[in-house]
Amino acid sequence: MHMTFRWFGRDDPIPLAHIRHIPGVSGVVSALYDVPVGAAWSRGRLEQLKAEIEAAGLTFAVVESIPIHEDIKLGRTGRDRLIANYCESVRVMGALGIPVLCYNFMPVFDWLRTDLARPLADGSTALAYDDRALAAVDLSRGTGDLPGWATAYGPDELQRLLGAYRDMDAGRLWENLAYFLERVVPAAEDAGVRMAIHPDDPPWPIFGLPRIICTGADLERLVALVDSPANGVTFCTGSLGANPENDLPAMVRRIGDRIHFAHCRNVRVTGERRFHETAHPSACGGVDLYEVLRALSDVGFKGPMRPDHGRMIWGERGRPGYGLYDRALGAMYLQGLWEGLTRGTEAGA
Repeated sequence: MHMTFRWFGRDDPIPLAHIRHIPGVSGVVSALYDVPVGAAWSRGRLEQLKAEIEAAGLTFAVVESIPIHEDIKLGRTGRDRLIANYCESVRVMGALGIPVLCYNFMPVFDWLRTDLARPLADGSTALAYDDRALAAVDLSRGTGDLPGWATAYGPDELQRLLGAYRDMDAGRLWENLAYFLERVVPAAEDAGVRMAIHPDDPPWPIFGLPRIICTGADLERLVALVDSPANGVTFCTGSLGANPENDLPAMVRRIGDRIHFAHCRNVRVTGERRFHETAHPSACGGVDLYEVLRALSDVGFKGPMRPDHGRMIWGERGRPGYGLYDRALGAMYLQGLWEGLTRGTEAGA
């Protein structure tokens, strides 16, 4: 395992030099965030980002992410051209030696929260989700009132998209995902890139839109769509842990070496489809990260891991969920767990 840290490029208030200060963090997770969705990434732009990361003494470990155009998810005419562009971006990654691509297949909305600053008992704030609050969101105003989703849709564009998905069920979305992977995974395999799908967050349908990467059975079905080592999973403990029925250590053991990237954070479920994020330690939330990391160690996980969302603590301001301090604490906690687990294994404990 090697520890990494998310960085949003030059617009990120956290400089690379500060990430370098976190003991044990050797890699950066980033992307070209200003490239239009569906366009192929240029080698020059990605090479420039890679050089900036390496100049800070870090490696470019994971691209997170190359967004997938809605026309691909919808199975529309023209998707082949968009998939060809996607394959070209993957080849550029491979040519530059960036080994892992984290992506998702969530219709319209990426990860979503209803509260960006839920006060916790210790005085910190954290991201939170409540299905009842989501039901009260007025989508006729566009996406401006939806915390967490970085892409803004105006009212007319959003209504057109939602209308396009009106007849889309989970079965058709699976078919369109399979179509995409059947074409992209061979390109990734040739380029030396490992595809790692991110689970849906939260792991259930929202606004009547299907979501299909939510459970252990979904992850197993995903890796079976294209039976290649290049077709794998980002194991996100926070996304999957929001559903208390998910047995995370068992899921790790079932998909084993198809886990190419690990997002580790904690959540506390406070009701049906209601949760808030917490500090990383197992005692703070409902995810037993010790058992999850033990399972990862048992299956021989050697990929990148990163602390995922963190609380906002010590008066820090900036992008909610992506402050420096709590994620740095999370990185140290995860490394401490991993060292204890792997040393015990090596000693035959």
